[in-house]
Amino acid sequence: MAELDPEDSKIITLARSARARTGAAEGAAVRDTMGRTYSACTVALPSLKLTALQAAVAAAVASGADGLEAAAVVTDADSVDAESLAAVHDMTPTAPVLRANAKGELP
Repeated sequence: MAELDPEDSKIITLARSARARTGAAEGAAVRDTMGRTYSACTVALPSLKLTALQAAVAAAVASGADGLEAAAVVTDADSVDAESLAAVHDMTPTAPVLRANAKGELP
């Protein structure tokens, strides 16, 4: 397996931290076109439900990001759900989305 770019490793680490900090089902992080990073976890409130990646994208948008370079999701799932991918690709259709397990390993 090819070695990850250090910036991609960083967003995986941020996603792992967001997940571990809250015990959420997923953690995610995105890097915007200015190099700023945003991390989040799954939001599961009675009145608000967001995937971790949707929440990270929302944080980026709320901070003025106009595009994304990359995204990462830490999950036990076998794939990243369509709603999460759509949130990233609404901002930048070509942005890669990395999926890692709880140890930060890519499949």
